[in-house]
This record gives sequence, C-alpha cells and structure tokens, in this order.
Amino acid sequence: MADLTIMGAGIFGLALAYSCAQRGARVRVIEKRTPGAGSSGGLVGALAPHVPENWNTKKAFQFEALRLAGAFWDGVATCSGLDPGYARLGRVQTLAADKLDLAHARAAQARELWQGFAQWQVLRADDAPGLPLVSPSGWVVHDTLSARLHPRKAGAALVGALAKLGVVIETGDTPPMGTTVWATGYEGLQDLSRDLGTDMGAGVKGQSVALALSCPNAPQIFADGLHIVPHADGTVAIGSTTERAFDDPGSTDESCDMLVAQARMICPALRDAPEISRWAGVRPRAKSRAPLMGAWPGRAGHFVFNGGFKIGFAMAPALAAIMADLVLDGQDTIPEEFRLRTP
Repeated sequence: MADLTIMGAGIFGLALAYSCAQRGARVRVIEKRTPGAGSSGGLVGALAPHVPENWNTKKAFQFEALRLAGAFWDGVATCSGLDPGYARLGRVQTLAADKLDLAHARAAQARELWQGFAQWQVLRADDAPGLPLVSPSGWVVHDTLSARLHPRKAGAALVGALAKLGVVIETGDTPPMGTTVWATGYEGLQDLSRDLGTDMGAGVKGQSVALALSCPNAPQIFADGLHIVPHADGTVAIGSTTERAFDDPGSTDESCDMLVAQARMICPALRDAPEISRWAGVRPRAKSRAPLMGAWPGRAGHFVFNGGFKIGFAMAPALAAIMADLVLDGQDTIPEEFRLRTP
C-alpha cells in the first residue's frame, strides 16, 4: 500500500513524488497518458525571475526557488544518471529607450533583494554576453539569476530518479487509493471548478519551436514577449504563444511560423538555423495566476497541487517540498498567495 497517490506526472506531480520518495514515503504515481504528456513536455524551459521591484511573498518565494534550483536538479541528475539540461547562464532582455531609467532603478533594487546571489545589469547591446541581438534602443538588461532547463530531459531525469527510488509510474485510468494529490494540469482545474461550482482556472495553449544551433553556454534571450533559450543538446527553443481560445490542444499552426520569424529578426544568428521540431500544449492557469495548493474542499484526504502556468518548472522543486510537508507530516507552510481558496 502506498502512503501517497499522486495523480498526474507533469512537473508538479513528478517533483512531489521525488520529494516524498526521498523522505522514505511509499509513493504511487498515476498518469493517464505518459509522463510530461501535457504542458510539461514542451521545449523552452526558461526559469526566469519577476522584476526586482514591488517585492511580495510570491516574488520572494520565486527568488528562493531559483536560488535552490541548481542543487535540486544536481540531485536528480546524480540519482537518475540523466542530465535534466539545467544551467544558470542568465538572461538578456532588450530594453526600450523610455525604460532605461526604470532598468537602472531595478538594478539597484536587485542589489538589495537578490542578496548578492545574482545581478541585474544595464549594458550596451554590443557588450551583452551570448548571441548578438537587435535592441531598438541599443541597450539591454542582463541578469544572472535566470536559468534554463530542458523540459523533456528534466521530466525523463525525474522519472529515472523515481525508478531508482522504487516509484513506479502507472499509466491509464487507475483510480487513486488513500491520501491523494491531484496534479492533473488544466483538466484538473476544470474538474476542480465543476466540483466547487466556481471558476478556479483554465487552460492556456502555448506553441514553441526548436531550431538547430549549437550555443550551449549562451544566456537565454527575452524580447517582445518571446523566449529564445539555447540548450546543451545543440538546439535553441523559441516560444511561446499564449492562446486563451483553441480547438485542438496539441496542434501546431502558423503561430509557430510567426514565432520563428520574430526570433530571427531579434537574433540574426538564427536566420539560417533549420527547424527541428514543433510543440503545442495547454498550461494550467489558475484564476489567481499563482499556483494552487492545499486540501481539496469537501474531499477528506485529497489535495490539489496545480496551476504552474509559465513558472511551473522554476517553482516546482520548492513548492513540492512544501506540499510534501503537508501531505506527509501535516505541516502547513503554504504561502498565502498560493493557498487554495474558494470565494
């Protein structure tokens, strides 16, 4: 008999299973498709912070999660023998001319809020590290807190680590038993909304593209809402779209063409890089725009761990540790902004 059943093998479910198994819990993971089949099986893997201003609990928690991410993924790699593709190489962002003073103010805030762990610098575009890029103002922001992770490789590394820890991932429609955590993505948000009779969130479709270009040590680029993330396997991921309305959650279309065209304008080195693959999937976006954690109201012994949206990979390791405290030890340290509440 398992101490804990986790429904869903996306990044939240896998990270929680790993955290609980490391503590000696008997864990059962049930995934109706395959691990990473939903939004956790993408291409981009940008682990980036919010801007260092208007500091709040959510931003502070995200900073701590990013600070500790390296140790977590090193542990997963050691346990599994597989590389999750993690590297803290920073990020370069294009800067509009009218935002230059604000960027300098944020640099000063980062010196205080990031506690010397990382920097936020304003640089001439020509002085920025990594791939040359086009910035209309001639200026960029370079931060050293951002990291990259290969989503598919990270998921495979977690699956491998769980196997070493004796956790088997079952696929299909096997019903849960005992204490259960529902980490079932956007479909789980729909189920929660129906059960509680109120809107708890929805799915937002994203599309991304992988190009062939080897620049494994270059920082990621963020410009005009677009992520350009070099990976260690000789690819550069471009993404992603934000689609509130969609017919087919897994289909790619001309939106990918637009992503690639935009990326090639921003980063000339990508102009001749051939396309390797495309991806589409639906991210779980809670109505609060923050992760949802806590007991499922009206269901004794059932819990919700969902709503990663665009920060799931960055936050999952730290959130999983808090969730493990709750379901294994009854210790509730969920940040108030993430606590599951109903109107």
